[in-house]
Parts: sequence; structure tokens; C-alpha cells
Amino acid sequence: MATLTGQRMPMSAEHRFFLTMAIGMAATIALGFSVQLAMGRSSFNAPFLVHVHALVFFGWTAFYVLQNALIATGSVALHRRLGWLGAVWAIAVVLLGIYTTVMMVRRGATPFFFQPNYFLFMNSLTVSGFGGLTAAAILMRRRTDWHRRLLLCAMAILTGPAFGRLLPLPLLIPWAGWAVFVAVMIFPALGILRDLRRSGRVHPAYVWGVATIVAIQIAIGLVAFSQPGLAVYRTVTQSTAGEHVPPLAFPPPPLMP
Repeated sequence: MATLTGQRMPMSAEHRFFLTMAIGMAATIALGFSVQLAMGRSSFNAPFLVHVHALVFFGWTAFYVLQNALIATGSVALHRRLGWLGAVWAIAVVLLGIYTTVMMVRRGATPFFFQPNYFLFMNSLTVSGFGGLTAAAILMRRRTDWHRRLLLCAMAILTGPAFGRLLPLPLLIPWAGWAVFVAVMIFPALGILRDLRRSGRVHPAYVWGVATIVAIQIAIGLVAFSQPGLAVYRTVTQSTAGEHVPPLAFPPPPLMP
């Protein structure tokens, strides 16, 4: 996450807006996972790499807030120096996100409000979309208007798992995936509305960001229910507990204590 110059700049309304959005997305993520833990639906008995994934995920979230705070307070030089750390961190988020999803499917541990193959492709494609938008933002780092808007869209994608814990998804079967998608779109929509109020037009970075998120959502269903998608599921789950879980059937809900 770099900017055009290394000089200190005063805080602007735009800087405050993106910092506020960063804090809002971070708060959403923290709330979603805190509620999950408080209700006993999460535990610290998960496999070690799941904990690593969580640390990397929350670390990225804090890093995103920090980078926006540095820009908002005029610490552009430090923001630039930390930028490439963020690039490496984003790669770790993508790889660990896909790995954790695959391990859950292999263990037959898909949340019961998602079909296993839908869950496999939903998580894998969305975190890949985050990686793609983040990469595009890094390439556009000298165009700060593009850079910060693409990153906002990328970060919005990562709020999906939090909304998956905040929304009553068991009541939204079979539309749970679409419910999460609509919630994720709140953040890009706020950015678009702000631009419309200030300039009367939608910044093209939002067009690309939103189009990417929408394309991913459509692709999830197309791929998950296709024969190639089912072949991927069979390969992923071969010789594991997940092999015996029907890929397109909703798993039974957990037994109540």
C-alpha cells in the first residue's frame, strides 16, 4: 500500500472516510468472530493451522486499519515502507484461506447451511478475489484514488466470514451465500454513494471492484453445481471423511447439547 510521495500530508475528508470504513470493516470482523466465540460455536481446539489462519487474517485486518491511519495522519513515508509487507501478508491470507477451506471440506466439517461443494468454491473464489483486487491495488499504488478504492472492495470481501456468523444463515437456507454477498456489498455501496454525492459519478475503481465481487458470486454457483466442480470436490475429498459427504446436499444441523 504505497502512495505517490513520501512527504507528510494533512488529513483530508477522503482520508477520514477511508479510515472510518477500515475501522467499520474491522469492527464487523471482530464482532462476528467474538459473537461466535461467546456463543460457544468456536473453540481453541481447532487444528494448529486454523489458528495460524486466524492470526494471519486478523493481522491483515489490523494492518489494513494501520495503513489507513498512517495516511489519514500524514505518515505517508511509513505507509510506503510497510506497503510490501502488506503484499506478502495478503498472499498468506489467500493461501491459508484456501488451505483451511479444503481441510474443513476434507474433514466433513462444512457449516450445515452451505452445501459442501458450494462452500468449497465460495471460500476459495472469494479469497482469491480478495487477492486479485489487492494485487491490482498494489499495481495501481501511484494512482491513490484507484488504490484505496480497490483495497476497500478487497477488504469488503473479507467481511464475508464475519457476516456469516452475524446473520441468521440457518433461517436463510438455501440463500445463505447470497445473504452474505448482499451484506458484503454494503461497504462498496457506501463508497459509491459518497463519490456520487461529492462528484456526481461512480469512480471506475468501484466499477471494477464491484464487478469482480458480483462475477465471483455468480461463478460460485455455476462452478459448484457443474460436473468439473464436482470432479474437483471428489479429488479434494478422496480418501477422507469428506468423501462420504454428498457434495450438493445440506449437511444435517449439529445436535443440540
